[in-house]
Amino acid sequence: MTVLTIQDISFSYRARQSLHAIDWHWQDGEQWALLGPNGAGKTTLAKLLTKQLTPSSGQIKFGPDIDPSTIAFVGFEEQKALQDHDRRFDDSETRASAFDEGTLARDAILRGADPDETFNLWVERLGMEHFLTRGIRFTSTGEMRKILLLRALMTKPQMVVLDSPLDGLDARSQQELHQMLDTLLQSELRVLLLCRDLRDLPAAISHVLVLDAGVVSADGPREEIVSDDAVRALMEPELPALAELPAPAERSYSLEPGVPLVELRDVSAAYHGNQVLESVSWVFEPGQHCAIAGPNGCGKTTLLSLINGDNHKAYGQDITLFGTRRGSGESVWDIKQKFGGIDTQLQLNHVRGMKVIEVVVSGFFDTIGLYDDWGDQQRATARAWLAALGLPELEAAPFDDLSFGMQRMVLLARAMVKSPAILILDEPCLGLDSFHRRLILQAADHIARSSDTQLLFVSHSQGETPACINQWLNFEPGEQGYRVVCVRRQLTWHHSTQFLRDTFLPVASPV
Repeated sequence: MTVLTIQDISFSYRARQSLHAIDWHWQDGEQWALLGPNGAGKTTLAKLLTKQLTPSSGQIKFGPDIDPSTIAFVGFEEQKALQDHDRRFDDSETRASAFDEGTLARDAILRGADPDETFNLWVERLGMEHFLTRGIRFTSTGEMRKILLLRALMTKPQMVVLDSPLDGLDARSQQELHQMLDTLLQSELRVLLLCRDLRDLPAAISHVLVLDAGVVSADGPREEIVSDDAVRALMEPELPALAELPAPAERSYSLEPGVPLVELRDVSAAYHGNQVLESVSWVFEPGQHCAIAGPNGCGKTTLLSLINGDNHKAYGQDITLFGTRRGSGESVWDIKQKFGGIDTQLQLNHVRGMKVIEVVVSGFFDTIGLYDDWGDQQRATARAWLAALGLPELEAAPFDDLSFGMQRMVLLARAMVKSPAILILDEPCLGLDSFHRRLILQAADHIARSSDTQLLFVSHSQGETPACINQWLNFEPGEQGYRVVCVRRQLTWHHSTQFLRDTFLPVASPV
């Protein structure tokens, strides 16, 4: 029996063709994955299948046992829509407590329905009990991925399309979700998986359709595809050379030589009885580049918010930034002007209709969108950073039209135009294919090597990190919440064997 037939499908957006002459046949008993780099057309094809878009030409035919209206789609845009809806009804300002929990995870999943066997089964299997009564605005990226997946399954779909479901999950959660995917793929439910990396293909996937720039590059049984040299070359291309960094922008502040950029001593944070951080001590010295690693929900984002001016819980605690104790009369702007950063939420919240050059220039003003006058010098600096990161040809391109990976690189240029003292890269590889992950890590090392900007690289695991990292903050479970273990990385010269070896030294807090 035929599950799905696609005949000569093409799709154009803003006079730009995204898909061209796609033919694909899905037979009963097969489980398919769409594979391709960022910008290949995977999400566009998935949106055509789920009726979110209409093809410019061609036909999509489903088998007799598939009702297209029952197909569930789980991806980043669904996450953004759910979070936007939650923010619209935030009434913190009108409450005596100045706090609104917002949409609870449990309510976002059930949408007014009663919990049933499916709900209870997957809540337990995915370890979701501890955050079901937490507002979704206070959940981690990995927790939100679980919420979206279970939310989709609760609709009892006949087919579910999962766009890179492993993104943003720590090692334990990835293992749990791999097991869940294998269970779903072996069930009667049709599952279409969108992947950016050959390593993300679950064992139960039997067939793979490879897309490249909107056309079918290869399709067939999994074994043939993963061993195809052309497919491997597509997924792992060589990295481009990066240009010399521009001269640093003139700063309105100065940094005192030898003074730590960040000092935390016995800092804690709790929300409504939930201990998030417990007695954290940490010193971030000049010349250090730090990786902050830990599982989903451990408090990495809370730690960042304590130092970048976003969290009021920093007041009254022993936190010193750039030599000034928090609460000594400094403004939030005094703090924020010293930081640059990128994260997935910034990317999802960007203002529609902007040119790349405008997005980069907005970094001078720390705004999402461009509302201030800007001049030739700011344009020149923005152009120089695009060139330094290998993106000179994108200056006039609509930001919306770029692939997810290229958008991330543009946001890195945006973060660097003001030459921040600290660059925060919060899960910068989230949502990226292998090529763009390697590209952004190369760019991070380029910045660390050729400027005085210091890096805070945040990840849910000690996986891929820039080579420049010489300090780790590892979040480990404590009696309440998480404690932070500091590790210093240094190069040790071994005369007997004539080589340099990385040595990781645990350091008692504060470092």
